[in-house]
Amino acid sequence: MNTSDRDSGTDPEAIDENVTAELARLRDSIDNIDAAVVHMLAERFKCTQQVGHLKARHHLPPADPGREARQIARLRQLAENAKLDPAFAEKLLNFIIAEVIRHHETIAAAED
Repeated sequence: MNTSDRDSGTDPEAIDENVTAELARLRDSIDNIDAAVVHMLAERFKCTQQVGHLKARHHLPPADPGREARQIARLRQLAENAKLDPAFAEKLLNFIIAEVIRHHETIAAAED
């Protein structure tokens, strides 16, 4: 029995099997989506690594504040259209952008 079962006072064997099956189905979907998100992020970072090498070769700065601002505005609009909290989407993109810039700085330092 996990902690949440003890805390809620719910006996896992007393849960309706239809509820258990639906919960398992939903969790399988969540797991599939999580896997897709990881793969999409990996693809995104492959592209941004290429951008980092291109920028380093041409002595361009790792960050591009204008592009970043446009991307944030674009992502906020996409989030609104998808009924996702735009503030959450912006926080996520800011986290990703910070990681991309860190990669670009590392690439630029290695190519100097």
